[in-house]
Parts: sequence; structure tokens; C-alpha cells
Amino acid sequence: MRMQVPESLIDQALAYVDGRAQPATPRNAATVVLLRDSVSGPEAYLLRRQASMAFAAGMAVFPGGGVDERDFDADESSWIGPSAATWAAALAAPEDLAKALVCAAVRETFEESGVLLAGEHADDVVADTTGADWEADRAALERRDLAFSDFLTRRGLRLRTDLLGVWSGWLTPVFEPRRYRTWFFVAALPAGQRTRDVSTESSDVQWLPLMDAVAATESNDLLMLPPTYLTCLEMGQHPSVAEVMKAAEGRVVEMFTPQVEEGPEGTVLSIPNSLDALLRTRT
Repeated sequence: MRMQVPESLIDQALAYVDGRAQPATPRNAATVVLLRDSVSGPEAYLLRRQASMAFAAGMAVFPGGGVDERDFDADESSWIGPSAATWAAALAAPEDLAKALVCAAVRETFEESGVLLAGEHADDVVADTTGADWEADRAALERRDLAFSDFLTRRGLRLRTDLLGVWSGWLTPVFEPRRYRTWFFVAALPAGQRTRDVSTESSDVQWLPLMDAVAATESNDLLMLPPTYLTCLEMGQHPSVAEVMKAAEGRVVEMFTPQVEEGPEGTVLSIPNSLDALLRTRT
């Protein structure tokens, strides 16, 4: 399923493509595909963005958001997992940005789902974050009243970066007024933790098998941007969360920017060549 460019936007889009208009500066962001196993295969935690949101209004998305300046203060010595240099290589980003992206990925997941990828040591992960004190901290982080590094230090926790996998990278098309350079991560729901409908940016949340999400999007019962849809489709080829996490090992991000192109369906947005054959199986 290719995303068609509306007739009303074609001239505007081409103006950016041929240099007649200048694109907006992208903001760096991180998103996490939070997974758990089900009888129908891996299922993802999806949030439906408020209809009033300026970007991706009404769309089903994964937890995530923009990098906060304080995410750059992340202390690698308090991490558990790969080094900043290893993350930089996998994310194809400078080390300082790579550290900030990993921090943002874990922070945004906690802010938007209540799930925290942190623990006191390498064999530990927080078991329950549903108490009132946890909610107060989560809300303070969401308001930017509390730095994530300070939150972890006060609670005696270390970032479990080893629980994250790298998947892909997408840069919003040039003609969009709000643009994001987004790194996609993947993580399994830690044992004992529960997701909660806590994000102020979503109207509702749900766990949905990846291929059910694909089918619902294709039937227009669910709205998704192409990166979300294609990520569900690609991950949905794996029978379990463990297999998805295994497929993430060794991946290196190649940031992809959808381009306007003409095809049998009209004016559409391009997709990565690596996903073209997979997409054809859905038509």
C-alpha cells in the first residue's frame, strides 16, 4: 500500500523537490516498537494521536517523540548494554546524538506507556511502575519538569540499553511543514510490567497483532503513516518477539526520505527498495 499524494499537495510537494521552496529543518526523534507475544504472533502497543495534534493527527503510532536537550546529558557510565560507540555505529549517528537517542527512546516509552527499560543491575528490570509515586515522576518527565538522568539517579536505576534493538530510520518528506528525523527501535515488554493509557497526546491505546494492524490499515479501519505501516508489515513476518529481536541484531540504520514519484496508482511516495517486494505481496 503506497501513500498517494493528494492532488491539492502535488504542486506544493514538487515545489520543494525542484528547489522552488525550502524544506523545514527536521527535528531528531526516537520511537520504540514495544512488543509482546500473542496467539496471533507478535503484537505492538499502539497509540492513536489526538485529532487536534498538529502532526499525524488521528494516526496510530508507536511510543516516541523528539529528543530533549537534556537527553544529551545521558551518562554512559550508568548504562547497562552496548557502548555509545556501538550505538553510534548502529544508528549511523555521532556518539553524542546516539546517546541522546537511546535516552529519548527509553524516556518516551516510559512517558507514553508507563513501561520503563531500567533496573538496578544487569539482571534486573523494574517490575512495576503503576504506583502513584511512579505516575508523579512520569508526569513530571512529560512536562519536562524533571530530567530523565535525574529521575534514574534518584531511584538508583540504570538504563537497560541492552533491551533495545535497532530497526530503521525515516525522515519526513521535504514538503511537510513539520519534519522529523526518526530512529526506530524495538523492545520486548519486560516481564511483570504493564502498559497504561497515560499519554496526553493520545485519544486511546491498544495492543494489536502486527499483521492485524496491517490488515486494518489496508481496509482503512486504522490510520497509519507509511513508516508505521511498513514497520508492522516487516516485523509481522516473524513468528515471535524473540525472532523480531534476533532480526534486529546487527542492523545499521539507513535514513530514508520518501520521495514524490509517478506510478500506476498516480502520484505516490516512494519506499525503501528493501521493502518493495514485501509490499507487493499485499497487493
